[in-house]
Amino acid sequence: MKTLSILAGMALAMAVPTVTMAQCDPGEIVAKMSVVTALQGHPKGETALALAERVNSKLDGKMCMEVYGNSELFTDADEMQALLDNEVQLLAPSLSKFEPYTSAFRIFDLPFLFDGAIAVLDYQNSVAGQELLGALDPSGLKGLGFWMNGMKQLSATRPLRLPKDAEGLTFRIQPSDVIEAQFGALGAETKRLAFSKVYDALASGEVQGQENTWSNIHTKKFYTVQDGVTESNHAYLGYLVVTNQEFMESLPEDVRNEFLLLFELTTHEYNRFAYEINEQRARDVWDETKNIISLTPEELGEWREAFQPVWEQFADDIGRDRIMLAQSFNAN
Repeated sequence: MKTLSILAGMALAMAVPTVTMAQCDPGEIVAKMSVVTALQGHPKGETALALAERVNSKLDGKMCMEVYGNSELFTDADEMQALLDNEVQLLAPSLSKFEPYTSAFRIFDLPFLFDGAIAVLDYQNSVAGQELLGALDPSGLKGLGFWMNGMKQLSATRPLRLPKDAEGLTFRIQPSDVIEAQFGALGAETKRLAFSKVYDALASGEVQGQENTWSNIHTKKFYTVQDGVTESNHAYLGYLVVTNQEFMESLPEDVRNEFLLLFELTTHEYNRFAYEINEQRARDVWDETKNIISLTPEELGEWREAFQPVWEQFADDIGRDRIMLAQSFNAN
């Protein structure tokens, strides 16, 4: 699928159903995929739809894939157990969500480690990055590959231009000790909430701020209950596609091999489109609000300095050599 068709599909994001059902035939192996984001106009949703289209075309008669969006099937609070119970066969949780299973992915939450999403992609495609896919094996889960979203931005009920502006506010976070420490370094409080609950929590004042990518901010309308979005690009948000090891091993060898080839092809093509999708979502937020806060180099430097204690707190846990290697993928 070409970029033009993806962008055209994104324009229909708010008008499509939250689930794409395949016409599964009797005897076909059914693989359900649950995602908590929108299906169209969002990198994860678009990639999941493309994968399902290919599986249902190339493996017709053997395997059938259904995609459920917007937490319609499971929320991110219960999807992992559903996967282990084989109630769903494919998930793409954010990397922070694997904290209960492994600390290997904490490196992606470290603020200002990567200069941008392309540096993250290059690191994930490296030997060291691919080795991380095996981190979940002891838990009965199988990491298939990384799906991109993009860099995170900050927003709150008051403008965030300097680190001190976040002091005293409560931010919704994912279940990550690194992210919790990040906001703690600002003098802010945190509350761990499922993605499906973020908008209501922001609208009600249960939390006053959040961090997310442009695609998440726009498709879930977070910006409509915040006083501007600060273009900080301070950390990365992406996904690991996982399946149940037992399910994967149960597939006939020919079906498994062809599915993995289709997965690899779709991942490679659509990861490169994630940047364009987020750029478009940022333009959408600007067009609708004219309220994006651009930081000067000096202001950005203050944010970097404020987050330095987080590096020291987790450097030994993540691995100083691993951090240095990840930094080497940043543009010189």
